[in-house]
Amino acid sequence: MPAWILITFASAFLQNMRSVLQKYLKGRMGTTGATFVRFGYGVPFALAYLAVLHLGLGRPLPVPNSAFAFWAVIGAFAQISATFLLVHLFSFRNFAVGTAYSRTEPAQAALIALVLFGETITLPTVMAILVSVFGVMLISVARTALSLSALFTSVVSRTALLGLLSGLFFGVSGISYRSASLALQPSLPAPDSVMQASFTLVVVILVQTFAMLIWMLWRDRAELRRIGAAWKIGIAVGFVGATASFGWFTAMTLQQVAVVKALAQVEMLFTFASSVFFFKETINRLEVAGCLLIVAGVLLLLVV
Repeated sequence: MPAWILITFASAFLQNMRSVLQKYLKGRMGTTGATFVRFGYGVPFALAYLAVLHLGLGRPLPVPNSAFAFWAVIGAFAQISATFLLVHLFSFRNFAVGTAYSRTEPAQAALIALVLFGETITLPTVMAILVSVFGVMLISVARTALSLSALFTSVVSRTALLGLLSGLFFGVSGISYRSASLALQPSLPAPDSVMQASFTLVVVILVQTFAMLIWMLWRDRAELRRIGAAWKIGIAVGFVGATASFGWFTAMTLQQVAVVKALAQVEMLFTFASSVFFFKETINRLEVAGCLLIVAGVLLLLVV
């Protein structure tokens, strides 16, 4: 089995853990604070991963260039926006549905890659993505009467639009991170996807942390106190968040973003388990059907 598949599964599990902890933090602080924790507390872990690779294993540091800087900054701010919207969604819908809306990311990432970079997506891959996206649509209307109009309305409601926008920003960030990481290749004796991913992660997470710190110092200093008071959970969020990002960056360096993100739909399995066991939320038959379609899309992707 290709390494990127195993890395993607592990990253999806860790990302779900991070979302669970961020939903919990949303009750202790505002959306901005719960978003910042994912980045600020992740800095030490991102630096540790890079130090192990460079100092411990002797892998050379890549030399950044203008293309790397451009895509890293675009990706950093796109991910901040995506995470902010996702955390905000938890205030309107349950954990599973809030997460499901943003899972249209693979389709959006595929379109972005096609328009901006001319990347080709095979027909079986498109079918796998569409099956998973339809599963997301079923989940979004699971609490209403099922009809064609309801399916249409599901993608134009306020919460759906927030989720779709979150998915769009996640798609932009994924494309940007892949572009930034690949821009480092000419600076290395040979392509080193792990070092490229780790270096990109460190630069991106530092940009995100400083940008959000400046914003809160200017607009909401009280949020900084709430972030500091939640340091125990914050460290856990930082660890799983940085580790998941390290995995995503590595996988997206090895494989097209749309394909990686389509396989990452397996996160919905972990999401439903968390929704039931951690938050004691109920799921109905349509939500189960939507989940099965997402899994079917993942399996279709694995066999093509």
